[in-house]
Amino acid sequence: MVTRKKVAVIGGGVSGLAAAKAFKERGHDVHAFERTHDIGGVWEPSRSYPGVQTQSPKDLYRYTDLAMPADYPEWPKGPQVHAYLRSYADRHGLNEIFSLDTAVRSMTRRPDGAPGWTLELEGPDSARTEDFDFVAVCTGQFSDKNIISHPGQEEFEAGGGTVTHSSEYTDPEMIRGKRVVVLGGSKSATDIAVNASQNGAKSVTLVYRENVWRVPYFIGGINFKRLLYMRAQESQFNGWGRGPLARALAAATKPLVWANFRGLETLLKLQLGLKKWDMVPDNPIEKDVSCSLPIVTPGLFEAFNAGTVVPIRGTIERYEEGQVILSTGDRLEADVVVLAVGWKLGVPYLDPAYREKLIEPDGQYRVYRLSVNPDLPDMGFVGFNSSFCSVLSAEMIANWLVRYADGQLARQPSRAEMEADIEANLAWRRGERPAAQVYGGLCSAPFHFRHLDELLADIGATKRKRANPLAEQFSYPDAAAYGSFLASAPQYRAG
Repeated sequence: MVTRKKVAVIGGGVSGLAAAKAFKERGHDVHAFERTHDIGGVWEPSRSYPGVQTQSPKDLYRYTDLAMPADYPEWPKGPQVHAYLRSYADRHGLNEIFSLDTAVRSMTRRPDGAPGWTLELEGPDSARTEDFDFVAVCTGQFSDKNIISHPGQEEFEAGGGTVTHSSEYTDPEMIRGKRVVVLGGSKSATDIAVNASQNGAKSVTLVYRENVWRVPYFIGGINFKRLLYMRAQESQFNGWGRGPLARALAAATKPLVWANFRGLETLLKLQLGLKKWDMVPDNPIEKDVSCSLPIVTPGLFEAFNAGTVVPIRGTIERYEEGQVILSTGDRLEADVVVLAVGWKLGVPYLDPAYREKLIEPDGQYRVYRLSVNPDLPDMGFVGFNSSFCSVLSAEMIANWLVRYADGQLARQPSRAEMEADIEANLAWRRGERPAAQVYGGLCSAPFHFRHLDELLADIGATKRKRANPLAEQFSYPDAAAYGSFLASAPQYRAG
């Protein structure tokens, strides 16, 4: 009999919902905490910029047991995703286990020496501490804003200018009739630049530091999910733990792989006009593909051509009254500066002594299966295994984690096995695939199938391949099928 645990779930976004459901359906006493006024994470409307939509198609950005509504577009908008997450919470009775407007201020080992953790919680009316047997950290990689400043910002703002983080751009009225500078080259940066240009900004300048490969929703008329979400494509990247046979095969097929990626690059250059805008990246695309690969905002290059968005490669050096001075020497008249500079990855509330065991000096995370660390007992991460199909990845790791916590994995790892795997993956990220170091190494892209295969094997699920071997190699992940794979695993309930 598995002992029933008191479990804390930190975060109410995609990952927190997946973890709350996984632990709840196994019979645990689940208490979930969301620091804002509603569930949904980055999809909660007050945290979303206008026009935000998914990078992944709706049949990939979903839970295994709930498809997005048929009338949703292929790339749903932010309010639609939020409504979908609310419907998932309703479906599984998750709302009653979430405490909203409740932040975790600290997380320390229990003082009585018992297994588990003590959380310091701050709610709308009071602060308290509470003990838990297990903690699932589900705050993901978009929780704490990365705040930066440049010389002269105070004077710029005192003169009537506005400097704001991209997450605070929630109403186009703030830029109407204004001269706007957007700093950053991510999807959020280009989304905001296009949105501002379409909603009455007097001018929009996109300032970005480096050229990166960007993938449009359709490449040469083909939906990108049919090109990048395939086992056949995944096998062309330099994955971890390759044995002699795999390395020999990679060497034999290297010319074909090279030709495949050069063809993709050529298609992107022609379709997007990258040479015209001096936006051809220096690195080959196969070395750069990771969770940071941005999707092209619809209308971006059209805005470049129309002159409604002006791209400049550089960064902000300083502010002067009514102006932004760039590293290129350009002086831009500006009223509003939107800093699309991302988020800080971390677990600031975790006891520093344990944080040091979790994070390497170079920022890489020491985690097995992108979820647990042998030096941090009774806790794990859900949703830190970022990917191009993040909802499915979060649900899969949540189901893996509850079994790990209960000792119910078919392949329950020993401490030595976890440490050896962690060291091997750190060496791979640093030596063979530097792109895998983004987000602290917490990214399974572009190795979606391999990561999910490992989780299923650990769980003891039956992975049924498609009858057609070509379909197995050239089809994208089927979320509903993964639900059936999970159902094939040994079932149990704590009590």
